[in-house]
Amino acid sequence: MRRGLEAATETIKFSPIEPSGNMCIIGKNQLTELIKSYNCIHPFDYSLLDGDGYILTVKDERTLHYLEHQNLISHEVVFTPPNYVAHLTAKSKYGRMGLSFLNAAKVHSGYVGRLALELVNLSNERQPITIRRGDPLMHIEFVKREGEASPYNGNYMFQFMSEEEISDYVGILTRDFKTVFHKDDLLKAAKQRVAVAPSA
Repeated sequence: MRRGLEAATETIKFSPIEPSGNMCIIGKNQLTELIKSYNCIHPFDYSLLDGDGYILTVKDERTLHYLEHQNLISHEVVFTPPNYVAHLTAKSKYGRMGLSFLNAAKVHSGYVGRLALELVNLSNERQPITIRRGDPLMHIEFVKREGEASPYNGNYMFQFMSEEEISDYVGILTRDFKTVFHKDDLLKAAKQRVAVAPSA
């Protein structure tokens, strides 16, 4: 039995450095290059790079009272290229204050738009929690995915984006991912988007 186990161990060898598959969180240097190439996070502030991810901030100041639920909108537009997905985790600072992040912590491949962050105040002290404009709130990490492209095609594509921002991203998508995205489909998605950016 022992010899069989040893033989199996010799057959199945994993590198301590390289992942066994192609799905992995990309590091700071690759994330920076991704952002520069495709505007994966816009606007981008180098000081908000943190470890292997980036820290998203909030668009508008909000105060949540005890047990109150609100959707906070990210200041940044996020674009997840077709060969990536992104994962979100809340900053521990707010977790310790009692702020809970409710929605599924995933950004679909091919998605472009601002993120609606669903939060509720569960503070033990039952005190209000204020998140100010520009406050770092949410970690986002980009993960390489395998398989054929299957980009997001739901109603929240381009949510909370201006017409100018949409035009910029349509240009990027049809230039660099023209086999995945088609201009007519993107313009239709922009017109039918659920959440339109408020007028300035």
